[in-house]
Amino acid sequence: MTLFEKIIAREIPADIIYEDDFCVSFRDINPKAPVHVLIVPKKVIPRVGDAVAGDQETLGALLLAAGKIATQLGVNSTDKGFRLVINHGKDAGETVPHMHVHLLAGRELGWPPG
Repeated sequence: MTLFEKIIAREIPADIIYEDDFCVSFRDINPKAPVHVLIVPKKVIPRVGDAVAGDQETLGALLLAAGKIATQLGVNSTDKGFRLVINHGKDAGETVPHMHVHLLAGRELGWPPG
């Protein structure tokens, strides 16, 4: 089981802020912004580049959840805003082989990233 599967199964504690049929969202333990949460699908997809057509509903649910979570956290507005990041592979910073979305907000985020 991946770390995220253990969090989803409640075998490892996490600061869970949102959950629905498709995903669980919790605060990142090493935040890169004042608001940094992970949105993790309950269905294991190792990385976004490994997703298949059958994962379409799950992938869409992650983006819809991001909007709900951003609203819940008070950052879903054009004067504040948020960024979504999905890492794929070592060079992109992937550390857990379970696809997830980072939601970052709470400060001005520079561009280009990294």
